[in-house]
Amino acid sequence: MTNYTFYIPPPCNEAVEILYADEDLLVVSKPAGLLSAPGRIVKDSVLLRMRAEYPDVAIVHRLDLDTSGLLVLSLSQRASSDLNRQFRERVIDKEYVALVDGLVAEDTGEVALPIASDPDNRPRQVIDEENGRSALTRFQVLTREDNCTRLQLVPVTGRSHQLRIHMAAVGHPILGCDLYATENAFQRADRLLLHAVRLGFCHPGSGERLEFESNSPF
Repeated sequence: MTNYTFYIPPPCNEAVEILYADEDLLVVSKPAGLLSAPGRIVKDSVLLRMRAEYPDVAIVHRLDLDTSGLLVLSLSQRASSDLNRQFRERVIDKEYVALVDGLVAEDTGEVALPIASDPDNRPRQVIDEENGRSALTRFQVLTREDNCTRLQLVPVTGRSHQLRIHMAAVGHPILGCDLYATENAFQRADRLLLHAVRLGFCHPGSGERLEFESNSPF
């Protein structure tokens, strides 16, 4: 039987910041501790908060509960179809900043390890060389600090928990990660130190390239 995590997060009192809005889409900055869409237990989420003002809003991608930063939502069927295509074809640029445990030796590199769902411990994922889906993360060191490294992370693929499990798999878990970090790395931060800092895509109506940035709060 599948075991589910019944962790109920404390209420998120931070507001969702709207960075851009038109007839087709919204770009927002999501605070850590808020779901992108309603969960099985907790319903408060970016989607429900935005629906009060934008009844047609729909999710086209998600950030984990504990990840903060840039999120795009659609406001039309045209936008949903086109943004989903762009995500599927990997033409949407996504960039994150993370603080990870330890000093990463290489200045740049990549992690290519296949990921599968852990059927016994949802929503955890596992590295699975036989049955996992291919996953690729590129990284670049920004700074090396007090036994931690600030990384720029670029997920080429978009697997669930990809950045968190890839960093843990190479021995540098993201600080504050409750699912994949060591106890010490988890205790070193009061939240997951992962933030979506850049998002770039083509507008589904005009075709114009849009670029958004959000400063890391840590």
